[in-house]
Amino acid sequence: MKRIIIGAALAAGLAGLGSTAWAQSTSPAMAQHQERELARGEPARWMKADGSVQAQIATKRKEIGAALNEAMNDCKKAGRADRQACMREARATYQRDMANVKELVAQSNQMGGVYDTAGPSE
Repeated sequence: MKRIIIGAALAAGLAGLGSTAWAQSTSPAMAQHQERELARGEPARWMKADGSVQAQIATKRKEIGAALNEAMNDCKKAGRADRQACMREARATYQRDMANVKELVAQSNQMGGVYDTAGPSE
């Protein structure tokens, strides 16, 4: 059985990214790169827990930044009329999440963060 750490990603994903964040925004080239990486198996770093709160905060900040990049890429695909509002919302979500990063980490820790699965991760 594999152990997957998902608490931080779940909290970041649910932290108010609006409807545009639900769609996958990974470029085809990046998706191919990810598939090649995953074909070799899951990297050991995925199974290594962040040992300290500072490390968890650093990871959370990376995730919040990645969520901003995905939201901005989605905004670029939106129509011209909606693009500016989408960008403002993405930046506001980023700023709100960064201001509350310690609380988001605490929420992730309360969720347990480690789950056993019966099959391979997707």
